[in-house]
Amino acid sequence: MARLKVTQTRSAIGGKQNQRDTLRTLGLKRIGDVVVKEDRPEIRGMVRTVRHLVAVEEVE
Repeated sequence: MARLKVTQTRSAIGGKQNQRDTLRTLGLKRIGDVVVKEDRPEIRGMVRTVRHLVAVEEVE
């Protein structure tokens, strides 16, 4: 199964509460943090919520 590498590129300051909560749920706390998650519909939905704050790439 594919995996997604999610990197926080922008700050959540000034963002909506649900976006800040989503970043925290993904495991991102500060700019430059990177997490690798399984490519599942739930994770895709979370990434879509904060797509303007993160960069996503597929890894093997």
